[in-house]
Amino acid sequence: MNKLLTFFRLIGSALVLARHDALVPPEFRGLLPFGTRLVGWLARFGLPAPKGNRGERLARALERLGPSYVKLGQFLATRGDILSPEVVAGLAGLKDQMQPFSQEKAKDILSQELGDNWPKLIHGFTEPLAAASVAQVHKAKDAGGQDIAVKLLRPDVGARIKRDVQALQMGARLAQKWFPASRRLEPVRFVETVSKSLLLELDLRMEAAAASELGEIASQFEHITIPQIHWEQTRERVLVMDWLDGIALTDIPALKKSGIDLTKLAEIIPTSFLSFALDHGVFHADLHEGNMFALPDGGLGLVDFGIIGRIGPAQRRYLAEILYGFLRRDYRRVAEVHFEAGYVPDTHMVDEFAQALRSVGEPVFGKTAKDVSMGQLLLHLFAVTARFDMHLRPELVLLQKTMVQVEGVARTLDPNHDLWGSSEPIIERWIKRELGPEGQLDELADDLLDMRDALRALPAAITDLTEIAKATREQGFSVDDDSLRHLSHWQARSHRLRDIGLLAGGVALLLIAVKFVFLGG
Repeated sequence: MNKLLTFFRLIGSALVLARHDALVPPEFRGLLPFGTRLVGWLARFGLPAPKGNRGERLARALERLGPSYVKLGQFLATRGDILSPEVVAGLAGLKDQMQPFSQEKAKDILSQELGDNWPKLIHGFTEPLAAASVAQVHKAKDAGGQDIAVKLLRPDVGARIKRDVQALQMGARLAQKWFPASRRLEPVRFVETVSKSLLLELDLRMEAAAASELGEIASQFEHITIPQIHWEQTRERVLVMDWLDGIALTDIPALKKSGIDLTKLAEIIPTSFLSFALDHGVFHADLHEGNMFALPDGGLGLVDFGIIGRIGPAQRRYLAEILYGFLRRDYRRVAEVHFEAGYVPDTHMVDEFAQALRSVGEPVFGKTAKDVSMGQLLLHLFAVTARFDMHLRPELVLLQKTMVQVEGVARTLDPNHDLWGSSEPIIERWIKRELGPEGQLDELADDLLDMRDALRALPAAITDLTEIAKATREQGFSVDDDSLRHLSHWQARSHRLRDIGLLAGGVALLLIAVKFVFLGG
């Protein structure tokens, strides 16, 4: 019964988009099969023409569908090179201008989470200043008179997101089953990745932890500010942090009047994002304009940490080598990295894939964002990867999505922003550190420490195997005496190997010491 309800919700979502004339962008309608166009026409049959331009209609449809769909709209709003200006303008309101819930409900949440004495902790609680799909933000003061931001989860948003997730999961399964071309994109795994991020947003304590983690990293940057969390007042549905006094990047007229160097600000956004991702393996994964503020000193302030991306050491290395290869126009190395990472099946040839990558990289090399159509670039790259059976990597979905967002925001601030040029120093620094002599020394030390741990575990494994063999013999199974003697021999030998492992660990520590003495830590 639940599956049937979910199916009808999925159909309902498509109908809502169709009735708002937003199921498919009109400029692409001619590319659709007749049956799809007919379904869209039938869904709108007998209804008055929807009001507003295409962007406003799409925004209203996404708002009606719920928070999960609003997230999609927030992503699309950064792509002025793919969508028309009217669509981007219509979707812009999804960032932080949704209809807020009432002040009475907000105070009820504070009472439920902090107790009836909450007014002693939070003074001057204002009407909501920003309302998004999952939560809304109020300004207030703490007991010491400091300005604070109070973020409150929307009532019943949890139930709505869970229903959306179920519908998206069903849609992904149906797409994977009935549309073979979608399988390389792994829609089921993609939806799982997105769903986990959405569900994490339902506990504001998780967002507080993410903000705290990113804040520690941001303290190493001169121009990045992340508000401090007030843990004493933070609960599952309440998040309290320092108030960030700045101009939202959605307010372009105010930014231009402020005198802030927008070219420099556009430079800070992608470089800080890449530094977070490559150097620390964690990054803010919802970097649309509504979550970024220009500070009076020209720095960048970040808020809304509901979606955090993480990338492991191996993926960071592959990513850096791929980007570095594109920067150096070394397309063969880029192709080799794809094969080494398993992104492209070895049934294809490296040289052919390198040739295909050259057809993607050369047309945009050395050009500014103003001169490059990211929409055309993405379509070309999609066609290339499809020909080589390259599967979508779910662990990189948030990274890829955020890279596109970052590029879009930087171009909004500075149409002449060169994403490649600003990225090059960050990538070069990472490559030299991680793949140069210092990185090789670190990798060798890590390998030796892993070997030590494995050898330490070997005696216990041999003992377990001996016990299994003895039990097998006692229960009537045939295990010859030679096998048992060999097991005993290996058990004795394992103790010697453990000593060798300890020696390897000592060598590793010595190498680390050498690094700090001769390479400066």
